[in-house]
Amino acid sequence: MIQLKNLYKQFGPRMAVDDLTLQVPAGEIYGLLGHNGAGKSTAIGMMLGQVWPTSGEVRICGHDVTAHRRQALQKVGAIFESPAFYDYLSGRRNLDILSSYTAATPRQRIQEVIEWVGLTERADSKVRTYSHGMRARLALAQALLPHPELLILDEPSDGLDPGGIHEMRQTILRLHRELGLTILLSSHLLNEVEQLCSRIAVLNQGRMVFEGTLAATKRHEQWVRLRVGDFASALSQLRDARLIQGERDGKFIALQPGVGTDRVVKLLVERGMPVYEIACEEQSLEDFYLGLMNGQKEVR
Repeated sequence: MIQLKNLYKQFGPRMAVDDLTLQVPAGEIYGLLGHNGAGKSTAIGMMLGQVWPTSGEVRICGHDVTAHRRQALQKVGAIFESPAFYDYLSGRRNLDILSSYTAATPRQRIQEVIEWVGLTERADSKVRTYSHGMRARLALAQALLPHPELLILDEPSDGLDPGGIHEMRQTILRLHRELGLTILLSSHLLNEVEQLCSRIAVLNQGRMVFEGTLAATKRHEQWVRLRVGDFASALSQLRDARLIQGERDGKFIALQPGVGTDRVVKLLVERGMPVYEIACEEQSLEDFYLGLMNGQKEVR
């Protein structure tokens, strides 16, 4: 659905996007991550034909955006930057006007997208009375108007409260599940990305520093949190039995390959050592991302 090849964008002396190559296959929810200024919005702007590349290739739905923008974006819906609405008009009337800029949209379709985003009860209220969350849903409704196959969402949950973030997440999952949409999601909310996306790309200073599945961001070591009466003594017993290969922070052990927590508990209990807690530790996307940004990881 999205193919970027050797993509560059330079603003004066600053290289905003530096040799970006990535592919987003049909049917994925794909995350695009990076700090402010990393190049995410510039890359999305080039995908939508709003920013002209310095060099490289941008293909959306099989069409070159720079050469055939209309065909490329015909089945694309997007929330990009801050959507603008007419505050003195209703949400429904806004959708009617905004859809007319590209092609007349039947009233039935407008009603469908209103129902999809959960604005049925407030569709005829003036937008100036909308909460931030309702404006976000109206923006999503606008993105759905052209019967898209691809949704490009730039910070769709920005500024929402926890309830609004949850509603947006559930709506995105429902659109993906029930309509089969391919979704590119740019977000600062790493927890949301972790719950939504199957694959991510991380940008830093215009360059892609990681691309892969969420599973690839997890630690290869099997770290286990262990709480016992005497941690040092437990370590000695576990080392002698060759069940562990390391420890850290006075509370974590790294198990040998093929060793489960049941064997650790069994050995310690048999030797009279009470075990108060044992739990596998899973690295979060936030841990991975911050480590990557701080240069603490070598990504292969």
